[in-house]
Amino acid sequence: MTFLPKALLIVSALGLAACNNPDRFGAGGANGNGAFGAGGIDQSALGNASDPRSPAYFSQTIGDKVLFAVDQSTLSPEARTTLSGQAQWLMANSQYSAIIEGHADEQGTREYNLALGARRANAAQEFLVSQGVASGRLRTVSYGKERPLEVCSDEACYAKNRRAVTVISLGAGS
Repeated sequence: MTFLPKALLIVSALGLAACNNPDRFGAGGANGNGAFGAGGIDQSALGNASDPRSPAYFSQTIGDKVLFAVDQSTLSPEARTTLSGQAQWLMANSQYSAIIEGHADEQGTREYNLALGARRANAAQEFLVSQGVASGRLRTVSYGKERPLEVCSDEACYAKNRRAVTVISLGAGS
């Protein structure tokens, strides 16, 4: 390579680096304490928990997660009750779509837990669809054991991590 192409490459790289937005995560940086607080969620975007149309109402009053028994993807009566409420809310608030996250506890292999998380997310999705929510508004993803709520090696932690979480967002699904 001659000098001119090398110089152009370096100048281009520096120019692209200058376009970087160093405050994109807020004043706290990318450590989760940026513009959206310690949880990484813009709490003002969730709305007021007393407003039945708000995402805050959905997560705090109706409930955004259902729990599962060990190695199971079968919905319990409590899970069905929560999902029924989610379905009613989603049908009344058609501007929202949802991603259903499947999770597992830390026991078992990564592959097994990814498959189990997928079965849990699918069970929740199928129930919501059976209640009248359009399938095009719902997506599923499995995190297996990769995103625990609690990290410890006892049943109390494991039980909290065996879950499906419905994450809502504005905009109809595809």
